[in-house]
Amino acid sequence: MMGTVPAERTAEAIPASALLRVLVADPDPDARTLYQTALHLAGCEVIAVSDGRDALTKALVEPPGLIISELRLPLVDGYALCEILRRDIATRSVPILIVTAEARATARDQIRKAGADEVLVKPAPPDAILSAMRNLLTRSGKRRSTSGPTNTTSPSNASTNALEHSDKHRNLAKSHQRFKTTAPPASPPTLTCPSCDELLKYDHSHVGGVSDVHSEQWDYYICSTCGTFQYRQRTRKIRRV
Repeated sequence: MMGTVPAERTAEAIPASALLRVLVADPDPDARTLYQTALHLAGCEVIAVSDGRDALTKALVEPPGLIISELRLPLVDGYALCEILRRDIATRSVPILIVTAEARATARDQIRKAGADEVLVKPAPPDAILSAMRNLLTRSGKRRSTSGPTNTTSPSNASTNALEHSDKHRNLAKSHQRFKTTAPPASPPTLTCPSCDELLKYDHSHVGGVSDVHSEQWDYYICSTCGTFQYRQRTRKIRRV
């Protein structure tokens, strides 16, 4: 659990220009309150949620500048949250700081492999969290500055530029591929079979595959009589597959 920290130390921890919005995901209301207090003093806008599904939805709709999350989250845990965010082009470069009560070294290694940039174990004081945030933002800024486009178009660089262009499009295509999940960003609705009116059983969802900014969601249902159906969240249409 976070302790208290003097306001003047907290306010100096994060430069105002470095971070605008922080998404906080923690099921403990006391922890969320402490995060909000410390981050507000540091000049940050805070969006606090209590479960992984809400965190995923808010992050994909409007990507924050940084994410702080507990590993043990309801509905979508920290592992799945990191994996999904790293698959989406809109959030794959957002720094993720995990602050968790999970103290096992194996769990910390797994969450880093899932996509977390840094892991702190509770109780973590606000100054430690703000220091980790500052380091992540600095590293993230350096990655962006070194990965930006150049103006060099000389013939000697033509092959390199062509390869980079090809790699960029391959990576973009990969980011658009769908992935299967049973904990999608949007809750699958309750549906009945359009053929026999039997209540459909939700099976799984596919997320992604539309654009480099917005993912789309397809929910799959099973009717014991008529087979499998697909529901498209964006158009709200159902069809047999």
